Amino acid sequence: QCTYLQIEQVERTHAVLLSRPAWLWGAEMGANDRGVCVGNEGVWTREPLGEDEALLGMDLVRLGLERGGSAREALEVITALLERYGQGGSCKEEPVPFVYHNTFLLADRAEAWVLETAGRFWAAQRVGEGSRNISNQLSIGSEITAEHPGLRERARSQGWWSGAGEFSFAEVFSLENQPPRMEAAKARFRAGQELLQQHAGHITAETLMSILRDKASGICVDSEGFRTAASMVSVLPRDPALPCVHFLTATPDPSRSVFKPFVFVAGIKAVPQVRSPTFPHDPAKQIPRFQRSVDRRHELYRRHQAALELMEQDQERGQELLETLQELEKQGLEGMKELLEGTVRPCPEELADLFFDCVEAEMKFYT
Repeated sequence: QCTYLQIEQVERTHAVLLSRPAWLWGAEMGANDRGVCVGNEGVWTREPLGEDEALLGMDLVRLGLERGGSAREALEVITALLERYGQGGSCKEEPVPFVYHNTFLLADRAEAWVLETAGRFWAAQRVGEGSRNISNQLSIGSEITAEHPGLRERARSQGWWSGAGEFSFAEVFSLENQPPRMEAAKARFRAGQELLQQHAGHITAETLMSILRDKASGICVDSEGFRTAASMVSVLPRDPALPCVHFLTATPDPSRSVFKPFVFVAGIKAVPQVRSPTFPHDPAKQIPRFQRSVDRRHELYRRHQAALELMEQDQERGQELLETLQELEKQGLEGMKELLEGTVRPCPEELADLFFDCVEAEMKFYT
């Protein structure tokens, strides 16, 4: 059972770590125990939006992680399900539908992909080296590694492409008149590229955290009622003997949040403080949907929100708190660096408790 649709089950699924809006089944980003990471963003294209309930892009993120043992496999899972079921339905917990198509970043220890969609059509680009980012717009030009078998015929039949010369997915399928949010996305996309290029050849987890916290570029959003909801950075070593380490905030606004490490091992300790409450008569599951609102904030979110208010009201105390949180994050990063360099080998029980312990430590600071 996905957010809106029920689809056929598979025989085996991978363990997954998900960062998601609490009301739906899928996820905005996540990882699995095979070292695969997937994240998505909304885009608007020339293909009509499907307001009929189908698979959400966020459902496809989770399905790719649950069913894909590599980034390539996850991509194949997503494209097959997209072609079969389509994408559509509201992506927001509000009575007025908010619908979009999706772009995805997929990575594992060996390779990375960008997958971009327009309705049931898609194009994918394998990233061979360097860095790559996405930001609410189509970005795959003519460097297409794989595509929907009917993609070019669709473009020709709609009069979007003559069939002659180079075929650029972004040029052909992007809207001619972009909505204002797409214009803002262009600036964000360019800023992301520039920030990554500044650190070319020596990008670390800290580098990516600093980019995700960059407010000047608009990458870290905190205006007009929008705030970056949650953030995640993953380190996927090429050496299979070393573990993949995933850092998650589980709270909004990364500039004032703590990235906490998570490693897949047996017997992971449950972390109820970052699990949102469930409701017996959930307005997201009742038809018509979203007729009332419920408070889905988990315990860490509530305490973090109170801390944000303190930071805004009392700058001095707020700065002290922020410095304490930064120190907590630094300890986690240093511990994981030793693990990734192979200089320490913590016992599996320690790693099983790792994320729980970091959340508990953060909660104590807020108390």
